[in-house]
Amino acid sequence: MQTINEILTFVYGEADAPAIAARIDTLIANFNASSQSADNDRATYFDETDAVLITYGDMVQHPDEAPLQTLNRFLNKYIAGTVSGVHLLPFYPWSSDDGFSVIDYLQVDPALGDWADVQAFQSSFRLMFDAVINHISQHSEWFAAFKRNEAPYNAYFVEADPRADYSAVFRPRALPLLTEVDTAAGEKYVWTTFSADQIDLNYASPDLLIAVLEVLLAYVRYGAQLIRLDAIGFMWKELGTRCLHLPEAHALIQLMRLVLNETAPRTALVTETNVPHVENISYFGDGYNEAQMVYNFSLPPLTLHTFHTGNASVLSRWASSLSQPSDQTTFFNFCASHDGIGVTPARGLLAPAQIEAMAARVEALGGFVSYKSNGDGTQSAYELNINYMNALGVPDVTESETKIANRFLCSQAIMLALRGVPGIYFHSLFGSQNWLVGVAETGRNRTINREKLALDKLETELETGLRQHVFSGYKALLQARCANKAFHPQGQQEVVQGNAAVFAVKRAHAGEVVYCIHNVSPHPVRYELPISGTALISGAAHAKGTYTLQPYEVLWLS
Repeated sequence: MQTINEILTFVYGEADAPAIAARIDTLIANFNASSQSADNDRATYFDETDAVLITYGDMVQHPDEAPLQTLNRFLNKYIAGTVSGVHLLPFYPWSSDDGFSVIDYLQVDPALGDWADVQAFQSSFRLMFDAVINHISQHSEWFAAFKRNEAPYNAYFVEADPRADYSAVFRPRALPLLTEVDTAAGEKYVWTTFSADQIDLNYASPDLLIAVLEVLLAYVRYGAQLIRLDAIGFMWKELGTRCLHLPEAHALIQLMRLVLNETAPRTALVTETNVPHVENISYFGDGYNEAQMVYNFSLPPLTLHTFHTGNASVLSRWASSLSQPSDQTTFFNFCASHDGIGVTPARGLLAPAQIEAMAARVEALGGFVSYKSNGDGTQSAYELNINYMNALGVPDVTESETKIANRFLCSQAIMLALRGVPGIYFHSLFGSQNWLVGVAETGRNRTINREKLALDKLETELETGLRQHVFSGYKALLQARCANKAFHPQGQQEVVQGNAAVFAVKRAHAGEVVYCIHNVSPHPVRYELPISGTALISGAAHAKGTYTLQPYEVLWLS
């Protein structure tokens, strides 16, 4: 592993590196001298009991109560002891993108609560914070100071010449890359990868780097045991390149890892890079020097394709290729999130026609397709915006709640069975569906899966019907997973390929073995059980030999 000074030399040059390194050493020393962080004393980063709920701070609301307090009370009542962690999506003051255009990294949005409300979650859950550090809101004080041409802020943002050639730059949105702004030093163009309200930060400025490291250490001090690096692959710009995954970006993530190693060695970095699989896993580094977890972005579209076709062949081949470079790394497995289902991570794994078919089916199911700009002036599908349970459906067919729930739970069981730590979106765990009213209100496709729920109404709906079926079934899967060491993120994983309608994986660790068998089709399937054993969910005994899996049946056999 390189030293801090070696990384700084690579990024900033030999002349400037020692002075920057000295500033970082001071940061570390000051933190260690004063911190009472929530860094934990676990022997490993993660084990089979770990699962993270992904939620906005105001997902559950109750009159005359801070939303963070309502959420904490609700989660303690329903899932404490079943889910180990809570990922609080950006809870800072913000100006757009439902929190991902941050105005102040170090404040809690008063509409949600305060830092005490955030820290209160620690009594029951490990906390994941978002570090939205590729960009910041145009309404932030940092950008206001930039426009006033005040040092050091006048170097905090990426300025660009609108006449230059940007055709090589990877574009995740169909929006202008550059935004013109009026400053005390005249008209300037700044880099805006995601929107005109989200101004990209300039990591070529050592002052900006130090400011961001201060933010990360503040998050540790406030209780973050996992830090999600949002859109981190875009953090370094160099004309003539894609401005994505550049060596300097990897080097600076390695620097962040080194700083946390010295201050909070049990706090893990989680990289969010919605890109093809090979690019995505590059953020593991050598297994010891970058992220401890990476979002497993290919899993959601491949799982969706599996259930659309009733065929697990592609998913099985891909899952067979998964590997973790060290005992300090693992995947953050998820199917749904606050964003849509990215299709870029499926490119190269699914044929273009298969992706197009998946997108067309999502639209037929009431969802939307969002597009990105390509360098040649064309556009292509980037993201499917739909609730994941709805995305699994069959267009123009009325189905029973039981069938809808069983199919959805089968998709989630696959995610839970794979090696890694599950990330479970709030609306998945509690059985929500498309929120088309919200899309009509905001005009934004992603709103379809971001509904905010009244506490009393949600609790009533959890007592019966689809929500009850999904939540009780999901909770049973999680409890079975937590209770069996075979699901340890560092355990063995072997995908058992055979019947195309079945996704089967063998998990083993510390002397425990579980065969996880999932019928991904709407038809009964005959399957050869490899062992005699007990079903983890039902407790039923099963003999080795031919067994008929019912449509969407999940059989975890120990």
